[in-house]
Amino acid sequence: MAATIIDSRIFGDIFSDARMRQVWSDENRTAKYLDIERALAKVQGELGLIPQEAADEIVKNCELSMIDWDQLKAKTEQIGYPIIAVVNQINANCRDRLGEYCHWGATTQDVTDTAAVLQMREGLALVEQDLKDISDALAALAQKYRDTPVIGRSNLQQATPITFGYKMASILAGMDRHRERLQQLKPRVLMGEFGGASGTLSSLEKGAMETQAALMKELGLAQPLISWHTVRDTIAEVGAFLGLVGGSLGKIAMDVKLMMQTEVGEVFEPYAPGRGSSSTMPQKRNPISCLYIHANISVARQHVAALMDAMVADHERSTGPWEIEWVCLPEIFCLMSGALKQTKFVLQGLEVDATRMRANMNITHGLVMSEAVMMGLGPYLGREYAHDLVYDLCRQALAENRPLIDILEAHPEINQYLSRSQLESLCDPVNHLGQAGVMVDRVLAAHAALV
Repeated sequence: MAATIIDSRIFGDIFSDARMRQVWSDENRTAKYLDIERALAKVQGELGLIPQEAADEIVKNCELSMIDWDQLKAKTEQIGYPIIAVVNQINANCRDRLGEYCHWGATTQDVTDTAAVLQMREGLALVEQDLKDISDALAALAQKYRDTPVIGRSNLQQATPITFGYKMASILAGMDRHRERLQQLKPRVLMGEFGGASGTLSSLEKGAMETQAALMKELGLAQPLISWHTVRDTIAEVGAFLGLVGGSLGKIAMDVKLMMQTEVGEVFEPYAPGRGSSSTMPQKRNPISCLYIHANISVARQHVAALMDAMVADHERSTGPWEIEWVCLPEIFCLMSGALKQTKFVLQGLEVDATRMRANMNITHGLVMSEAVMMGLGPYLGREYAHDLVYDLCRQALAENRPLIDILEAHPEINQYLSRSQLESLCDPVNHLGQAGVMVDRVLAAHAALV
């Protein structure tokens, strides 16, 4: 019976993704234990450290189908760790006591940590694909709406005009930086562990480093320079990376939520009959995916902090901080998989109302163009004087509920320098989008190069 939102039969595929749940499932975790024990026996047989007959027998019996799950559960509860329980079953299935060579020179944490790294590798591959899909969706929106004006907002107030393509491109640039970070961190974090009791491989009199190197090569992982049983920066780095990604997804969700407000109505989550409806208000269209994104990334962020706590480990093998990772790391991955899935859904089907965007720019009757007017008057009146003058005229326009351009045209200090048509040009948002288009093009070019 599922007790968490991640494994819920009802909510599981909203808050997470089935593929990521599989990565962190008991079955896959145990399969990774078997992969490691299989690889260890194989390489030690090849190196002549254990009899080849034993290596072959162990390899043959490292199969998930042979695991007795009830026995594994009971033994894990008795011992506190599952590795010995798995090794016991492999040993029992091998003939002629050849299984006694299983786990030769290894310690529980070697297998546990390396299995976690193998799971992280699978999980990060899913994250990588989702990030690419999200980036591609952002790029398509940036390209399509490169020149579509929308009001920029500062402190939730209307600021100066931008384009919707610029808004999407700015988020795209950050998303592509995450993709670069992922490539940069892989060589550091996809590193296995094989160090024995205190990390020095004292359990093997010969062939210790050769075993470590061959094992990591067999598993496709980096070989550590030194054991990292209680130096947990790589695990925390993965969590921190996912936390950063979550922040960017939260930014997307926040903007979409705000732009979906009835009074704004500039973009909407993809429509489906009944989606976002209210039990009492039939007119409602709530931003459902954005709500889940916000919830997921907030909880994941708290788990990232817990991974930082897990770094404070004692001596060469820790007493408790290690287990924090067992709880938090899978949940971070699963929650982030849900946030990524929901973000992809929102962006790939985002509804954009360019007409409403333009209408919203006009609700202040030209006040949002005050910066352009100030800069246009600067050469004649001086920038500071023009600023104060335009400030006063904006207050007048508000008080009299008149278009700013009418106030400007009637003012004697202005009309001696600028005609009505010149003022109209200054007050047209399309003429004052700055370098938005240039910046969009630069981001799209960088995105194309990254792909």
